[in-house]
Amino acid sequence: EAATATKHGTKRRARARSTAHDVRFACEPGRTSRWEGTRRSRSCGRRACPGRNGQVWRVPVSDGGWLLLRQVSTKSSVHSSLQTDAFSMPRFKEEFNVDVLAKDEESLQFRMVGIDPALANAFRRILIAEVPTMAIEKVHFVNNTSVIQDEVLAHRLGLVPVRADPRLFEFKGTEEDHHEKNTIVLRLKIECTQNGDEVMNKNVYSSSLEWLPGGSAIPADEEQKVIPPFRRSQTEFISDTIRPVHDDILIARLCPGQAIELEAHCVKGIGREHAKWSPVATAWYKLEPEIKMLKPVEGELAEALAGLCPKTFKLVKDGRSKGRQKIELTSAQGDEMELERIRHLSGEEPWEGHFKLQKIKTHFIFTIESTGVMAPEQLFVEAIKVLMNKCDTCERLLLPE
Repeated sequence: EAATATKHGTKRRARARSTAHDVRFACEPGRTSRWEGTRRSRSCGRRACPGRNGQVWRVPVSDGGWLLLRQVSTKSSVHSSLQTDAFSMPRFKEEFNVDVLAKDEESLQFRMVGIDPALANAFRRILIAEVPTMAIEKVHFVNNTSVIQDEVLAHRLGLVPVRADPRLFEFKGTEEDHHEKNTIVLRLKIECTQNGDEVMNKNVYSSSLEWLPGGSAIPADEEQKVIPPFRRSQTEFISDTIRPVHDDILIARLCPGQAIELEAHCVKGIGREHAKWSPVATAWYKLEPEIKMLKPVEGELAEALAGLCPKTFKLVKDGRSKGRQKIELTSAQGDEMELERIRHLSGEEPWEGHFKLQKIKTHFIFTIESTGVMAPEQLFVEAIKVLMNKCDTCERLLLPE
């Protein structure tokens, strides 16, 4: 609707919807200001008042409320900051850096410098949901006399991480037949027996899963046979033995006389389809902390601070005063408890105003915890390849030849 605003005898027209709570008016080409509007009801009792960048107008609307209009300059610091934070490939090549902080067989912690939060989050999401792995998809039972139903047992088997290099295998199509390049066959055949007071095979662990490189071993006359043996053995192109990541995962418990015989078929997939294909237990990042010294901390305050936070601060001699000590920052990478203590101290007397804990927005501490199916450093490399493929696809669709 058209609303008329009056101030000092000057009339201006603005268009606004009476249902809007926050309205922005685009400025005309060549203009250096725009209008921002906020709708108020009559009962709010607020009046128009001058704003930071211009005058505020109170405009009545048809439903009995008011529309507050404020003229805002488009030459603000917000716009300039957006321009300075724009992505620059030369600057990215110069500033980007990766430093490994800690590493073991199943976890990796490293620092990434010079990237945008969107890129860091893209790596995290790709690691969780789009790096392919091998996992049990189909379970074919020959015999199961345990108390666990076939469906429950199949679900438990599906969540057992399998150590197999997915780069050596292909995705299986919906109508595609099983073969040595898209399927891994694992067999579980165990029976619980009793010899006097000794009970054998009471607990069924993941170590009982046996890799069949030649394919299915179910006899040909059985109805359960679903795939023929492979044309060639998988040992021809796989050097390491395929097995569960951990041998002590409890699958079932049996009583004497009970037995389980089955075949589990593993295929290639991604975590976006099911969590069993996710290669990481977790992947997360945080902004790197930074302690900024605002004032010198000397004398008794320095001694007290060094005692409270010994991993972050240390005492050094003050060259300006004989026998006097001052505090010096050693590292901002202390444990989480000490960093939290520093954050609390920075807002309390007598420390307030001497230092503060802040974050560096382009420095990320990234942590990858693998399930063991692949080394964590390999997972990160695969995540980079997935992101590169996405960029190639986007470029091909947007810039066709």
